[in-house]
Amino acid sequence: MVLQSRGSSAMAPVLITIMYIYVMSVMIAARMVLPVHPYSRSLVKPISNIFDTSNYGVFQLDNGLAQTPQMGWNSWNFFACNINETVIKETADALISTGLAGLGYNYVNIDDCWSSWARNSKGQLVPDPKTFPSGIKALADYVHAKGLKLGIYSDAGVFTCQVRPGSLYHENDDAALFASWDVDYLKYDNCFNLGIPPKERYPPMRDALNATGRKIFYSLCEWGVDDPALWAGKVGNSWRTTDDINDSWASMTSIADLNDKWAAYAGPGGWNDPDMLEVGNGGMTYQEYRAHFSIWALMKAPLLVGCDVRNMMSETFEILSNEEVIAVNQDSLGVQGRKVYVSGTDGCEQHEVVADNRVASLSAQVEAHACEMLILTPQTTTNSQIL
Repeated sequence: MVLQSRGSSAMAPVLITIMYIYVMSVMIAARMVLPVHPYSRSLVKPISNIFDTSNYGVFQLDNGLAQTPQMGWNSWNFFACNINETVIKETADALISTGLAGLGYNYVNIDDCWSSWARNSKGQLVPDPKTFPSGIKALADYVHAKGLKLGIYSDAGVFTCQVRPGSLYHENDDAALFASWDVDYLKYDNCFNLGIPPKERYPPMRDALNATGRKIFYSLCEWGVDDPALWAGKVGNSWRTTDDINDSWASMTSIADLNDKWAAYAGPGGWNDPDMLEVGNGGMTYQEYRAHFSIWALMKAPLLVGCDVRNMMSETFEILSNEEVIAVNQDSLGVQGRKVYVSGTDGCEQHEVVADNRVASLSAQVEAHACEMLILTPQTTTNSQIL
């Protein structure tokens, strides 16, 4: 769970609030009644089982991917349109040299602006010859040679958000092209969509990707406009539940609250996506970035780094490489942490192993916008101990 406060002073110590509860696959199921979240009082009954995934999509996109939330890097949050094949190659190199790839960050995802402004005479998408002169296939080969995977971007509209050609009405051709380039991941955006409902625009690309025979992770990015958690489990491997994040505490926490509403719809094969990580981009403090990363891990959100990993500060690497937090995100049970309201008086420090039995609740004092994460494992009792 994350212990976090939202005080107005960055230095004021306050009694903490346990904001999220998370259950690892090695833990014993415990039935308990949790308070109703404010966002869902009018929609659902109180959560009676923290393992509940009853609303999880039955007819998943059957490509065998996303058994745990995706991990990797995406170009947009730091580079926006200022990308080229050198940046992508150097990022792949950095994921290896820093050890992040060894921790699971294996997708290298190119966002918008990789393509030319128009399709070629055959109606195909074309990489921008100035920024990607070697083409996407050569870039995929480079990334694959390092044991990583390459992701690309398109849009379920006539244009991308940066007014490059979109894939609406070109789904079959574009999916076949991506597969021919050995692409492993598609982020599919929502701009210039002609007012066509997302439920109609996103399934055709699913079918087109499946028809290629290549396993391509399908990441829907319709910004939570049409409550994709209610239907996207049948369409993609992850679905954006919110608008774009920006590098601020207010944006991060509001997005976390919105994403919390859909916890019961996530699970192996399909995940709620509250957008990419901002850790290391400079808009939040170290403590705020720790909270950001911890909450994303608990929410079973994709862990897609959004900073320049070629030039990370040591504190950024410290956050992103926390193996205990990553393990919570990648736990095979796949239950998304939910926001709850519990307080206590007992406290401990991060990474401290508490060997003694604890019956009372745990708490700690933390600075405003800081967090503490505790992983609790129930004690098992043998028959001999009972006797």
